[in-house]
Amino acid sequence: MIKFIKLIRNEEGATAIEYGLIAALIAVAAIGAMQGIGNKLNTTFNNVSNSLK
Repeated sequence: MIKFIKLIRNEEGATAIEYGLIAALIAVAAIGAMQGIGNKLNTTFNNVSNSLK
């Protein structure tokens, strides 16, 4: 019973999970931002290519 109580009070695992969730959220935000930038760059390069033809 004492080991079970120590396991419940141990917060190291919870902290690791929180850091993992934060990292995942940052990754999702970065992917979304890079997709937007990628689309704008693609449009820009297509406009330049069409202008050179």
